[in-house]
Amino acid sequence: MSSPATGQAQTQPQALLQVQLRQRLKDERQRVIADFRDNGKPEKLLRGLRHSVDGVLSDAWEAAGLPPETALVGVGGYGRGELFPYSDVDLLILLGDPPDALTQARLEQFVQLLWDLGLEIGHSIRTVDECMSESAADITVQTSLLEARLVAGSAPLFAELQRRYGEAMDAQAFFHAKTAEMRLRHAKYEFTPYSLEPNVKESPGALRDLQVILWVAKAAGLGNSWTQLAIRGLITRAEARQLMEKEYAFKDIRIRLHLQTRRREDRLVFDVQTAIAETFGLTSTGQGLEARRASEYLMQRYYWAAKVVTQMNTILLQNIEAQLFPQDSRPMPINPRFNEVGGFIDIAADDTFEAEPSTVLEIFVVMTERPDIKGMTARTIRALWHARTLIDDAFRANPLHRALFLRILQAPAGLVHALRRMNDMGVLGRYLPNFRRIIGQMQHDLFHVYTVDQHIMMVVRNMRRFTMTEHAHEYPFCSQLIANFRDRWLLYVAALFHDIAKGRGGDHSELGKQDVLEFCRDHGVSAEDTELVVFLVEQHLTMSQVAQKQDLSDPDVIAAFASLVRDERHLTALYLLTVADIRGTSPKVWNAWKAKLLEDLYKLSLRVLGGEPPSADRALRARQQEALATLRLFGLGPHAHEALWKQLDVAYFLRHDASDIAWQTRSLHDKLGRATPVVKSRLAPIGEGLQVTVYVKDQPDLFARICSYFDRKNFSILDAKIHTTRDGYALDTFLVTDEHFANNYRDIISLIEHELCEVLTRQEALSPPLRARLSRMSRSFPIAPTVELRPDERGQFWLLSIAANDRTGLLYAIASVLARYRINLHTAKIMTLGERVEDVFLIDGQALNNQRVQVQRETELLDALKI
Repeated sequence: MSSPATGQAQTQPQALLQVQLRQRLKDERQRVIADFRDNGKPEKLLRGLRHSVDGVLSDAWEAAGLPPETALVGVGGYGRGELFPYSDVDLLILLGDPPDALTQARLEQFVQLLWDLGLEIGHSIRTVDECMSESAADITVQTSLLEARLVAGSAPLFAELQRRYGEAMDAQAFFHAKTAEMRLRHAKYEFTPYSLEPNVKESPGALRDLQVILWVAKAAGLGNSWTQLAIRGLITRAEARQLMEKEYAFKDIRIRLHLQTRRREDRLVFDVQTAIAETFGLTSTGQGLEARRASEYLMQRYYWAAKVVTQMNTILLQNIEAQLFPQDSRPMPINPRFNEVGGFIDIAADDTFEAEPSTVLEIFVVMTERPDIKGMTARTIRALWHARTLIDDAFRANPLHRALFLRILQAPAGLVHALRRMNDMGVLGRYLPNFRRIIGQMQHDLFHVYTVDQHIMMVVRNMRRFTMTEHAHEYPFCSQLIANFRDRWLLYVAALFHDIAKGRGGDHSELGKQDVLEFCRDHGVSAEDTELVVFLVEQHLTMSQVAQKQDLSDPDVIAAFASLVRDERHLTALYLLTVADIRGTSPKVWNAWKAKLLEDLYKLSLRVLGGEPPSADRALRARQQEALATLRLFGLGPHAHEALWKQLDVAYFLRHDASDIAWQTRSLHDKLGRATPVVKSRLAPIGEGLQVTVYVKDQPDLFARICSYFDRKNFSILDAKIHTTRDGYALDTFLVTDEHFANNYRDIISLIEHELCEVLTRQEALSPPLRARLSRMSRSFPIAPTVELRPDERGQFWLLSIAANDRTGLLYAIASVLARYRINLHTAKIMTLGERVEDVFLIDGQALNNQRVQVQRETELLDALKI
């Protein structure tokens, strides 16, 4: 054991070394980054950061005093020779033998030193045997070792690892594992590169897809660079240059992301897109409806690059697979123009597309007719990509080509795959020039999460899924309706055109209507079918707006909507398109409440179209009879409901379902006139959220007080029905939701019934609404809040319409203003569209008859909506 003096003598050089290495690392990092800001060369930065870390690690390794039979190995991206500004430094400390106590202590000191230097390291300590067993068990470890690079230490030991690793490599198994891993990753990102906030590293068509190609190629001994793959004939030299350019571009963006956010951030989130665009010298252009942000130019470049990578990924993996798994490649004729080769469709000759331009579309027809075909051969993909330029005005005007395009839309199977392939290959945008204008076009409406073209693809996909038995459980009502719908392909045409005019300025529904009208005329669609498709494109937003913003208990609302749709066929088609459209915006936008509103509007309108005139009296009687039948099932006496129902007016019965009426009657029939509040809650019958009923002596600030409670609990209010009984009691019903309801809803129900009752009993002064922060997306794309007050058609009430960015406490802030001025609320329709809210309130008109008062209230509401 050394003396204290000796120990002190040892730590002083270590401390000095730490200071020196840390300062050296900092200086070299700053120099490399400064050079990048000057020259903008990503490869130079990646190599520069790696070299600086190499040098520091080598000196630290030498100072660690480890045994000669040890080695420091870079793995993963660092092993590949690249280091992004905030990426981890992945290290393997390779041992000849398991460490003894002294070696273990020195290893711990070495690792601690690296952390003290400020390096973000990911490390493992293994012998060669342990590396081999871990590699055999874990594809991630096997992949990281594929790019292993000696940094310091024993070269013979590292050579032994490489030799044994190479001997154990099963290139076929590795190929299967990495492509399966890639498919899972693509599924995580919805199989699309066109998310509005893509991950530059992990999204389909991004850096990871390029790395997968090089990994499997290297494992198969086919090369480890794009140039080597071109030499081996797996790609052309022009394609190799394209891949180098795209890889260069993605690395450049990823570097700028790290530098902008000062952390390991690989997502091109809205917050930084404009800043990143400006570092490339991109600027915003235009004004008003023609305005385009700098970020839009950046993202459109990104999406076009991702499209190229997606195509080349398909070509290269297919070519590598053919090398690894040789098969009988004798062509089996499909027709004179196409063959089947190993399960893929192949052109009969290199000039098939040039010799017969119609084959550019025919190939997609064949693929819809042959579901057993897995895709196109690499040769065919390459030829089709070059042949897309054959599609010009003359091509589009050719009756044969128009008939082929209709056959694709009318195909009984494979339509979505066909359209996606056509889009990826540039064929769809060439055939429909207006579709080409929306490829990669962003949407800043706070609820779409895909580019316009990919949203359209999602809507077509959703429409097709209605027809598939394996998806019938997802949308049973839609599946039921579409099963009997004649000429379903017309719905796909409407889906394809419903948003095709976005970004042109003006009303995209009107512009899209003209586009689809021209398409139908050019393609010989009958007048009757053309009228249906044009109607769908023009009115594709109407049904959701009526369902979510208007009072469906009002017979006039239903009559007006039924008059608009005219017949069951138009109603059914519009309903199906509306559901598919909402579901295609974002996974967050659709919920069971929206589904119920749309289904209610459909069924109410269908009755009117079936000859049943809208009648409040008939609806009231039917609802009361259904509620009474339910009450009898629960054993209530024949007169138990009468006391409560005498206090309720027609509006109550029209605004509540029979199940709600029966539930509230069971809960309240023996509690009428109580001085203390009654709060009851249950799982909502729609299958999502909780339904909460409050019965209490009416008070001016009741709605605000209830909203305040739900706000503190972070519950989202989806709907509110406000009613005052004839004897002055409030009977209010709320539909609330939270992501944790499904796990412990019984406890939450008990909590709500107890706590909300206490809140209403105490009647404490309302706390001021919190100015909560906007979400990240809302901060990036703020919308100017709007408030509109207008009398309803009968002049009895006022409609208060509000649109704003969503945030916690927003509804409470609105309710506080209404409470402060003793404005009575009759009903509230809460519509949340992603990060945007569009709420409609029916309020008492007495306090708003004075115009000056109206202006004052609108001003205060606008102030409440601000952050």
